[in-house]
Amino acid sequence: MLALVSTRAIAQQDPLYSQYMFNTLAVNPGYAGSADVFTVMALSRHQWVGFTGAPATQTILAHTPLPSKKMGLGLSIVNDKIGPTRQTGVYADYAYRIRVGADAKLSFGLKGGMNLYQADLANLTTVDPDAANVNVKGTMLPNFGAGLYYHTPRYYAGISVPKLLENHIDAATASGVVTSSEVRHWFLIAGYVLDMNRGLKFKPSIMVRSVEGAPLSMDVNLNFLIRERIWLGGMYRVGNSFGVLGQYQVNDQFRLGYAFDLTTTKLGAYNAGTHEIMLNYDLRFFTGRTVSPRYF
Repeated sequence: MLALVSTRAIAQQDPLYSQYMFNTLAVNPGYAGSADVFTVMALSRHQWVGFTGAPATQTILAHTPLPSKKMGLGLSIVNDKIGPTRQTGVYADYAYRIRVGADAKLSFGLKGGMNLYQADLANLTTVDPDAANVNVKGTMLPNFGAGLYYHTPRYYAGISVPKLLENHIDAATASGVVTSSEVRHWFLIAGYVLDMNRGLKFKPSIMVRSVEGAPLSMDVNLNFLIRERIWLGGMYRVGNSFGVLGQYQVNDQFRLGYAFDLTTTKLGAYNAGTHEIMLNYDLRFFTGRTVSPRYF
């Protein structure tokens, strides 16, 4: 999130996702169209339930390959709210894929769009009045990003920076000008699917986030796919939280998922955990059939 402070804001600003391994377009534009089907996904995340002003994120994603299958397009809409601040971003994604092996492809992705930032700081309850608490209404922040995404039917890896520009927000107050800025985020992702036996597959995955001025963040997930229908697994965000997740492949096209995690920090005593619900639907336009299940 963004906060207006007298110096540059250093914090994790982009939304977190527990089901990031099934929500790759949110962090890497190179993923657009990689599933070879038109995909629509909706996700709602409610962090630290019961904690006043806790983060809440709603995400809608859509992406598809073009008829040549060498290019993919995507669209993402993200509404992220924490305390008195709200961000609503609309971004378009473009990916160009080249074959680098019998079953391997490398995608070069670009992301561009606009972020609407608002802050209702003047209504914050404080012990002493703070002249820096001013409202920010409708500030438009254009941005663009890039990513590389390598994948085969069994494993993937990617590196990306969804927002390259570090936009500044200036607000005039009684005590002068208050400045805040967006901070650049880097993402590294990787995953692999391993056959355990005829009806069981094992999928470990990781995500590493790097933000200037903040500690390195790493998510480790271990998931199992049972009879090509049910995903069950656990996650650990190093030094921050742990949880469980599950997904059910209703049919060849529709999948639903749920994740729950608890923080290991002192905030854990003041909230009832984090809940995340995901719905995913695949439509057949440029392919003969929908591949089920979708591993990535």
